[in-house]
Amino acid sequence: MNIQRTLKHLTIPDWFATRVFSASDLAAITLAVKQSEATHRGELRFVIEGALPLSALWQKQTAHQRAIQLFSELRVWDTADNSGILIYIQLVDRRVEILADRGINARVAQSEWDKICRAMEQAFRAQQWRAGAVNAINRASDLLAQHFPAREDNPNELPDAPLVI
Repeated sequence: MNIQRTLKHLTIPDWFATRVFSASDLAAITLAVKQSEATHRGELRFVIEGALPLSALWQKQTAHQRAIQLFSELRVWDTADNSGILIYIQLVDRRVEILADRGINARVAQSEWDKICRAMEQAFRAQQWRAGAVNAINRASDLLAQHFPAREDNPNELPDAPLVI
C-alpha cells in the first residue's frame, strides 16, 4: 500500500468533489449528456469521485481498476446495444478514465477514448472543470454519432446526471 497516496485520500473531505464541480457545472454536464445522447445510440454515464473508499485503497486500485468496478456496479454494460460508456473522474489522483462496452469497443479504439481523457486532464489542470467535461462529452458524442447514429427509437437507458461520490 502506498502510504502517501492512502493518507492523501483519507484526509480529503467528502465534500471535495462538490467544491470542484459546482451545481451549475453538474447541470451543464447533465445537459451535455442529454444533448449528446440525442445524436447517437450510446449511453453515457459520468462519474466524479473525490477520495477513493478505504476498500479501494486497501486493494491498491488504480483509477482504471476503480473505473472497471464502477462500470460493473452502475450496470453501464447493461444497455440494449452494448453501447454504454463510463466517463470516470478520479479527483485526488487526477486521473480520467473512459470505458466503453463491447459493442462500442468493436468499432472505436481505446486510443480514441484515451485522447479524450488526456485532453480532459489538461483542462482540469488549468482549473477548467466545466469546459473540460463538456468538451469531452462533445468529443465522445462525435465518435458515437459516427459509429452508432441515433435511430427513431432511441431510449435513454442510463441516468444523464453525473454521479458524484
